[in-house]
Amino acid sequence: MSSMKRIAMTSLLVADYDEALTFYVGSLGFVLAEDTPLPDEQKRWVVIKPSDKADAALLLVQAKTPDEVARIGKPVGDRVSHFLYTEDFTRDYTLYRECGVQFLEAPRKEPYGTVAVFQDLYGNKWDLLQPAAL
Repeated sequence: MSSMKRIAMTSLLVADYDEALTFYVGSLGFVLAEDTPLPDEQKRWVVIKPSDKADAALLLVQAKTPDEVARIGKPVGDRVSHFLYTEDFTRDYTLYRECGVQFLEAPRKEPYGTVAVFQDLYGNKWDLLQPAAL
């Protein structure tokens, strides 16, 4: 059995590739790692990462079926589903607010770090988190 295991990418349902890119790349500063049209003319392989050096990535998947559309923004019910680590919480919190990102709470200190929950354009909840260990 291989000893190298890591989660490299997870899927994120979106309503539209381009509006998702506007938010994640334009507002959050993610990097577009790949945007390749697939043989089905309405599908693309769209991969974004929090930075060029990030190991983990998100595969943006445009919802097509009624079931997929109903699940946009609700991958884990009403809970936080994504955790975005930062080395400078104050800088990124301020920048995101200036870009119109909607925070659902004021920043708070927890034993594990400084955190505030924000919502993406589809209603997914994210923690902006500067871990205590950084």
